[in-house]
Amino acid sequence: MFDLKNTHTQQAAMEAFFYGYQAFTAKADEMLARRGLSRVHQRIVFFVSRYPQLSVKELLEKLGVSKQALNTPLRQLLEMNLVLSLAPPTDKRKRLLQLSAEGAKLEQALRREQVKLLQRAFAEAGPAAVEGWLEVNLKLAHGQREQVDR
Repeated sequence: MFDLKNTHTQQAAMEAFFYGYQAFTAKADEMLARRGLSRVHQRIVFFVSRYPQLSVKELLEKLGVSKQALNTPLRQLLEMNLVLSLAPPTDKRKRLLQLSAEGAKLEQALRREQVKLLQRAFAEAGPAAVEGWLEVNLKLAHGQREQVDR
């Protein structure tokens, strides 16, 4: 068990997390940069893909960002025709987001690269480590969601 009261252990855990995240995002960052996009664009595309017909309000909640922070990258994705904004027939004031065919291709390409990394790491680490990794990440995410909700 990691002793997080020990400074060296704290730093080792944080360094492993930092380098792991860097490896996880490196190829996707490169692919995004070729289109003039960044990680925030990937997060938008990811959630719009994961939750089709997502409202802008729901996207804001999922990302935990302000309207101001979302405005520019979402507008760019709309202008690039990677994300579509549609009004449902029942309420023309509401905007629902979905990926265009090109946006879906981008999301799949980004996900494919990141899944390759996860598959390799999961296979090497084994099922118990994967379960622990998922548990730790869910706990981190739950703590973050609590902070956003406050």
